[in-house]
Amino acid sequence: MEEEISWVSHCIDNVDSCPVGFDSFSELNEEADRGVSAVSMDVVLPDDLLERIISYLPIASTFRAGCVCKRWHEIVTSKRFLWNNSHALLQKPWYFMFTSSDDPIGYAYDPILRKWYGIDLPCIEKSNWFIASSSGLVCFMDNDSRSELYVCNPITKCCKGLDEPPGPIFPDYSALAVSVNRATCSYNVSIIKSKQVPENFFQWDLSIHLYDSETREWLTDLTEVLTGWRAGDESVICDGVLYFLIYSIGGGGPDNRHGLIMYNLRSRSPYGLLMRSFVPVPCSLTCGRLMNLKEKLVMVGGIGKHDRPGIIKGIGIWLLKGREWQEIARMPHKYFQGFGEFDDVFASSGTGDLIYIQSYGAPMLLVFDFDQKQWKWSQKCPVIKRFPLQLFTGFCFEPRLEIAP
Repeated sequence: MEEEISWVSHCIDNVDSCPVGFDSFSELNEEADRGVSAVSMDVVLPDDLLERIISYLPIASTFRAGCVCKRWHEIVTSKRFLWNNSHALLQKPWYFMFTSSDDPIGYAYDPILRKWYGIDLPCIEKSNWFIASSSGLVCFMDNDSRSELYVCNPITKCCKGLDEPPGPIFPDYSALAVSVNRATCSYNVSIIKSKQVPENFFQWDLSIHLYDSETREWLTDLTEVLTGWRAGDESVICDGVLYFLIYSIGGGGPDNRHGLIMYNLRSRSPYGLLMRSFVPVPCSLTCGRLMNLKEKLVMVGGIGKHDRPGIIKGIGIWLLKGREWQEIARMPHKYFQGFGEFDDVFASSGTGDLIYIQSYGAPMLLVFDFDQKQWKWSQKCPVIKRFPLQLFTGFCFEPRLEIAP
C-alpha cells in the first residue's frame, strides 16, 4: 500500500518550515575540477520564464516549488502568477474520497502524479452534506435544515458562507449545483427544492432558487407543481442550462422511472411549461449521475435488468446531444466485477475529461478518460475498511490556485 502524503506539507502557506535558499543547481559538479564553474539555472532564468515553467507543473508540484526558496515562493504567490496560471493548461480533476459515513475525513487523489493526499476540508461538518463543484470552487450544503451553505477552494482553504436560501424549510428533496464563470470568476449556485403537496401523493411542489455572487442575493426563479413526478438530489449546470433528474412516483413501466428536465437560466421558462423540456432516459436505470464535462451534459447510470429493473447489471455513460442521448461507453465486465459487490446505486462525478466511479461499499476508485475512452483503476486508497457496513463516497473538483469565492 502506498503511504498517503499530507497535503499540509505541500501547502505554500507553510513555506517557513521549508528549507529557504536551497538551490539544487548551485553546487559545483565534476566540471569544476577542470576549471569550469557550474551555473545556477535559478540565476539564469528571468522571473517571467521561470513563472511560465512553474505554471505548467501539476498543482502538487507547484506547491512544492513554493517551498524551494524565497524567490520561488514569491513567484507562485504573486497575483500575476495566479492570473497566468488560470490561462495555462487545465489541471486534471482530483477526487476527494470520504472514509467515514459521518466525519468529513478523507483523501484526495491526484491522477497526474497518481498519489493520494490527506486534506482537511474547510466548513463542512459531515460527509453526507450536499456537494457540488465547478472550476476549482466547491459548494457545501448541510443535509439537515438545508440552510447552511459555503463556497470554498479546497486547495487554498479560502471559504465564504452564503445567506440562507429562500423556499420551503425542510424540503423532502434538494439538488445543489454551482457554475463558475471563468472569465469573471463570478459564480451562480442553484438549489432545487421538492416537497410533497399535503395529503396528495401524486403532486409535488418544485422550486428553483438561484444565488448570484455579484449581487450576493438569492432569487426564487421558478415555482411549479409536478404531477406524477418529483425532483431528487441530482442536478448540474452546463453552458447556462440547469439540468436535473426527476423520478416517477406512480404509474409507467420500468423504462419510465427517471427523466431529465432542462431549465434555461438565461431565457427562463414560463410557469407550467417546465415538463415540455422533458427528456426520457436512454434505458431503465437504477440511478443516474449528472456531470458537466467541458460544458456538455454527461450522465453515468446504472443499467437495470429488463425483468428486474431495480437490479444493476452494468454501468453506462451517455452524452446528451440536443434531446437525444448518445452512448459513449459501457463499463467492461472485468471492471464491474472488480468492485466486488456493487449496489444498484453508486457515487460518480466528473469534470474536464475524467469521470470517477466509486461503490459506496468499498474504497476502490475507477477512472474513465472521456477523450481517450480508457478505463483505469486509481492507486489504492490509503484507507482500510474497518467494519462491513462502512460506507464511502466522494466528489471530484478541479484543483486551482487563482479562484476564490
